Formats: sequence, structure tokens, C-alpha cells
Amino acid sequence: MTQRFKVEFLEEVDHFLEGLDDKTRTKILYNIRKAQVINDNELFKKLIAFWDKTDKKETLIISTHGIEKKTAKTPSKEIKKTEEIMKQYFAAKK
Repeated sequence: MTQRFKVEFLEEVDHFLEGLDDKTRTKILYNIRKAQVINDNELFKKLIAFWDKTDKKETLIISTHGIEKKTAKTPSKEIKKTEEIMKQYFAAKK
């Protein structure tokens, strides 16, 4: 199967994943790999990320950080954090 996009983890994601038990970490990484070849947005639900489509040859997903959600709705402070990281990321690419 063809990989549809690449995934890049920021340092905070690595720390988040390291803090998880082996079974949960393995499941998240498996789901990310699976999402690269099939279209299923639910596979990213534990990680917060944004798309970088500036390179027309390749799409990249930047995973900024992970959270353990207590409800179905992502907390607004987590969304704001991702938006700030995204602004910094794209500003640095210029």
C-alpha cells in the first residue's frame, strides 16, 4: 500500500508517548501507520496535529502534542496551543 503522507512528531509528542504504557503507545503508533495508508480520521484522536501541504510533492502531518481526553471535545486550551505551535512552525519555514 502507498503511504499518503508522512508524520513528524515534535518533542512533546515523544514525551507524551514515553509516558504511556506499552500497550497504549503501541496502539497509537499502529493507528498512525494505518492512517497513512487508509482514510480514517479517528485514528489520530489521541494526538493533536496539523497538516503541512506547502510542498506540493508531499503532505506532512505535524503532531504537536498528545492529550488524554476525558470527553469527546478537545479542550480549547489544547487547540490554542496547537495553533501557536503551528504559527511558529510556518513562520520558521519562511
